[in-house]
Amino acid sequence: MSASRRVSLPFADREQAGTLLAEILADAGLADPVLLALPRGGVAVAGPIAERLQTPLEVLVTRKIGHPVQPELGLGAIAEGGDPVFDQEMLRRLEIDEDDLAPIVERERRELARRVTTYRGERPMPALAGRDVVVVDDGLATGGTARAALRAVRRSGPRRVVLAVPVGSSKTVTALRDEADEVVVLSTPPGFHAVGQWYLRFEQLTDADVLRLLRQGR
Repeated sequence: MSASRRVSLPFADREQAGTLLAEILADAGLADPVLLALPRGGVAVAGPIAERLQTPLEVLVTRKIGHPVQPELGLGAIAEGGDPVFDQEMLRRLEIDEDDLAPIVERERRELARRVTTYRGERPMPALAGRDVVVVDDGLATGGTARAALRAVRRSGPRRVVLAVPVGSSKTVTALRDEADEVVVLSTPPGFHAVGQWYLRFEQLTDADVLRLLRQGR
């Protein structure tokens, strides 16, 4: 599934993108959905969706697994409740084994746990079994964190899994259709290099920003 309404790029900000995405999701036939946003940027997109669907906003924390020397180069990702998911093609190309990344995975597990505690405290993850689950992010570039998130959600036995993003690489969107029951995306523009290029305002969010948005969405 993809959005059928025409949108103009760039989006003003994540909130505007979320408002447009919410209108599509409102017509998606979701029954008592669970809304899971990927921090940090996905939480800002999901705020208007939570309001439109009248459902609480929750987070699903993910972390990128970076290259040992070039941390910005993603070789995989991990989501809470799931196992590490690696880009096997990239590992073969760089001649790196999963075992080589074990220290990085452990470090990212610790940071993931810290963020879960920061964002959710002692509150448990909502029950997902048998329910419609909507996973929201602010865009799809390589799709590594989204893939890890979707696989973690699948482990909980949801009835239906929907990935919802305002913008994404067409190649990545196509690849992730095997991971979700539906992928809802407003635009897959040509010349896609980074998510931020499709927003006029794409500031880095802090933990405090995420907590504020979560309070507003509950």
